[in-house]
Amino acid sequence: MSDPSQTPPPAGLTYRDAGVDIDAGAELVRRISPAARATRRPEQLSSLGGFAALAELPTRYRHPVLVTGTDGVGTKLKLAIDHDRHDGVGQDLVAMCANDVLVTGAEPFLFLDYYATGKLDVEVAERVINGIARGCELAGCALVGGETAEMPGFYPGGDYDLAGFCIGVVEKDAIVSGADLAAGDVLIGLTSSGPHSNGYSLIRRIVEKTGTRLDAALLDQLMAPTRIYARAVLTLQETITIRGMSHITGGGLTENLPRMFEDKPLAALVDLDSWARPDVFSWLQQAGNVAEQEMQRTFNLGIGFVIAVAPADTPRAIELLTEAGETATVIGRMVDAGTAAGPGQVLID
Repeated sequence: MSDPSQTPPPAGLTYRDAGVDIDAGAELVRRISPAARATRRPEQLSSLGGFAALAELPTRYRHPVLVTGTDGVGTKLKLAIDHDRHDGVGQDLVAMCANDVLVTGAEPFLFLDYYATGKLDVEVAERVINGIARGCELAGCALVGGETAEMPGFYPGGDYDLAGFCIGVVEKDAIVSGADLAAGDVLIGLTSSGPHSNGYSLIRRIVEKTGTRLDAALLDQLMAPTRIYARAVLTLQETITIRGMSHITGGGLTENLPRMFEDKPLAALVDLDSWARPDVFSWLQQAGNVAEQEMQRTFNLGIGFVIAVAPADTPRAIELLTEAGETATVIGRMVDAGTAAGPGQVLID
């Protein structure tokens, strides 16, 4: 019979035993540091890895106003996880936040991310965060920090979630609020790269219900990163007075265009035939037997951002946007509320 006093005590538990690998987290920071440094702006006063990020306001502003936005990628992440398409969702994250900030006329300035998972896969996380850095470069903002949270038992399998936080800066007297919108103003649509990051619960339901095998071509269309419009719009703003802007996110044109004019007795008259609807939306509508009205209030249908300008400024605005690399099309105009829509048109108020 053994003597209990001689039994060695059990080995002490570690954080790794509980499912959190501190070394993996440190390795991830090491790997992503070069990508973060590539987004650095001269106003930054701190480096990646501190408790908080420090930055001076850009000196060219006389009366700077801070603009904030936060968002996620949503259930598009599930397709990324299921099909090993992790490289573009970081750009989605930046775009969903930076495009929202841009609507006010602000330049995206600083960005932070939150990456949460049950067990940290350094390879996957590196791909995701490198995509965030690429998105920041496209938006012109600095990736100044973030958080990687490893939470065992909270997320199943290889699942992860993302959230983003963007700070923009705009001159107070240059804020685009929609206050100057008037009937007759022209709506210019900038094309999207696909569904962007909206409607993916319906997309996944259509795929599941129809038993569709997502081949590489269809996945490319569904997983195309959200387009970031900052550089083109900010360039336009230097020359043209923008009356209003709308980021076409969840809710499509139907829900987002009214956010430009809110309490004004106005409506947006949109010519649905004025742009070519990408094939992916036609496939979704047909495969899911989705009603046209539901398509309009769920997806962007090929228009990711809308700018309102005075009629006289329209030709020059389209010229400048095209030179900046966007496909810009007149998709309608502002009208008085209650105006009747004609064939091929929809009145959004």
